[in-house]
Amino acid sequence: MKGFIKNKFQGSEDFMFYEIDLKQSLRIPLFATRISAGFPSPADDYLDKKLDLNELLIRHPAATFFIRVKGNSMEEANIFDGDILIVDRSLTPKNNDVVVCVINGEFAVKRYIKRGKEVWLYSEHPDYEPIRITEEMDFQIWGVVPYVIHKN
Repeated sequence: MKGFIKNKFQGSEDFMFYEIDLKQSLRIPLFATRISAGFPSPADDYLDKKLDLNELLIRHPAATFFIRVKGNSMEEANIFDGDILIVDRSLTPKNNDVVVCVINGEFAVKRYIKRGKEVWLYSEHPDYEPIRITEEMDFQIWGVVPYVIHKN
């Protein structure tokens, strides 16, 4: 991550944007065997190869950025306050994708739902109402969220 990208949108001071820095490879040891989520099995004492998180998580480096989440509107989608979203601007949103968008000058992360010609943005929290996108709104999708990084 290179650092904070200043954004020009009013009301978006809660979001921190980060560029992808692929100059350094991030290779982490990867065990050759899979871990059991059921009954335990003996672990092999060797590593198969190194795993590069850039290769695993970033499909389109020039169109990808990170953004930190603030708020709780997407908790039922396992997106929590402080999480980091990996956002790919090259992906076309499909029905039910999680997207980062700008609605009337404010950034938001929402579930993208298309019903016929209507576009809706849903939160994943019962306290928030769905938003129907109309022609009168200033609306732009910034990208699709293929991965979320959060602490347990």
